[in-house]
Amino acid sequence: MTELNDTALLRYSRHILLPEIDIAGQERLLASRALIIGAGGLGSPVALYLASAGVGHLTIVDDDVVELTNLQRQIAHDTASLGHGKAESAAKRMRAMNPDIAVTPVAERLEGARLAELVAAHDLVLDCSDNFATRHAVNKAAVSARAPLVSGAAVRFSGQLAVFDSRVPASPCYHCLFPEEGEATDGPCATFGVLSPLVGVIGSLQAVEAVKLLSGLKPALGRLTLYDALTGDFRSLRVPRDPGCPVCGEPH
Repeated sequence: MTELNDTALLRYSRHILLPEIDIAGQERLLASRALIIGAGGLGSPVALYLASAGVGHLTIVDDDVVELTNLQRQIAHDTASLGHGKAESAAKRMRAMNPDIAVTPVAERLEGARLAELVAAHDLVLDCSDNFATRHAVNKAAVSARAPLVSGAAVRFSGQLAVFDSRVPASPCYHCLFPEEGEATDGPCATFGVLSPLVGVIGSLQAVEAVKLLSGLKPALGRLTLYDALTGDFRSLRVPRDPGCPVCGEPH
């Protein structure tokens, strides 16, 4: 377990004041490894909050470059980042916020064995991607590696959050909630638009669940949280595990 020095005790003092976290929970955070898939609207607040919270080893993955249209909502980047890789741009901000953690940018589109390798090397995965194909691939890798997965999505004025953990027998996976062979379609920001603070709300909620899980607190498993930014309403729906799920169900 990573021990806190005097500087760390001061930096993380507001966490340590929380009896649910305390010194032991902060030390667990510093010893943890989290993988962030996507450095865009959702990945930006996730990356910045996990860096500031003191998650000791962070890997952020994105093969895209920063464009002007991104700056409306992707707060890890700024005008000086235009044309630069999103993973490196976000990593630079993360290191500036907290130089005492390790940040690894990966400018790749992960798939197959490489995705499985990276997921297995981390304690937690945060899916901040913007398409169903990536979400399903990340989910399969997380189930295979028995790694907890915090999933977020946001488009127009609607956002959603779910936490999955295949180490917990009753926990569903992403496929239980959104079958790959269903009729759901992607809703990319480039097509439908998105309210800029909405991704901050959902990304921040993802960071909350990640900090809870990594520090030893109980995350919001088995629930889908829906947020409607137009009405200001939050809804929470129970999501059962599908015993016939081809990803996490019992083998026949």
